[in-house]
Amino acid sequence: MKKLLSVMLAAALALSVTACGNTASSESTAASEPAAESASSEAAETSEAAGEDTAGAASAGLTTVEAGKLIMSTNAAFPPYEMTADDGSFEGIDVEIAGAIAEKLGLELQIDDMDFDAALLSVQQDKADMVMAGVTVTDDRLLVMDFTESYATGIQSIIVPEGSDIASIDDLAGKVIGTQRGTTGWQYCTDEFGDENVVAYDNGLTAVQALNNGQVDCVVIDNAPAQEFVEANPGLTILETPYAEENYAIGVNKGNTQLLDALNGAIAELQADGTIQSILDKYISAE
Repeated sequence: MKKLLSVMLAAALALSVTACGNTASSESTAASEPAAESASSEAAETSEAAGEDTAGAASAGLTTVEAGKLIMSTNAAFPPYEMTADDGSFEGIDVEIAGAIAEKLGLELQIDDMDFDAALLSVQQDKADMVMAGVTVTDDRLLVMDFTESYATGIQSIIVPEGSDIASIDDLAGKVIGTQRGTTGWQYCTDEFGDENVVAYDNGLTAVQALNNGQVDCVVIDNAPAQEFVEANPGLTILETPYAEENYAIGVNKGNTQLLDALNGAIAELQADGTIQSILDKYISAE
């Protein structure tokens, strides 16, 4: 009887051990399957993020003027690149591209509106992280700022009243030329025709108003805003011959390679996925 009881106890113990082992194995397998699926999903997401957002990696630990923000200085009187909407908000090509860049870098975009010259200085004085205002790269600016790769092409155009005797650049000699202060249009004209023949205004709109009032003979400004101004001011026209062609880029403080690299990474991605082109097409019709 003792022998039989021992055998029965041994069998029961073995069955108990086997049952516990099976339960543990089953729980382990059940637990590992979701974990494996989760790990696989996370790996796929990580791989996708790495492939599509290298700018995020470049912005890791990025130091900006104000933590968590990307501050952009601009002159919001330069349509269609930057302008003020009826509700007081900012809109335009540069505004939307800056917003897309900020999103890539995981930062909140803050836009500070000011005169063009002040917008350039704001970056040099570390009051803003970057300047976007249809800024062209020039030798003088390269002495005090660094620039990203170009994201758009600009053309300097000449606005004249209809019936003007100005038909080409050659006719500008001796004329009073209106420009926007600090821009390449202002620089080109003062270098070629002298300070005495060039009047600099705080923004393009004021220059065009001066043209309407007969205070200047023409206005030299980028073609995109020129078209906006001419459309809004009947009696003005743009000469077919452009003054100059140039590339727009984002300016940052000299030596800020960390931010420059992050911005270039974001621009490359936004060009590759068509975002920048779609923004340009939204504001500038193909002609």
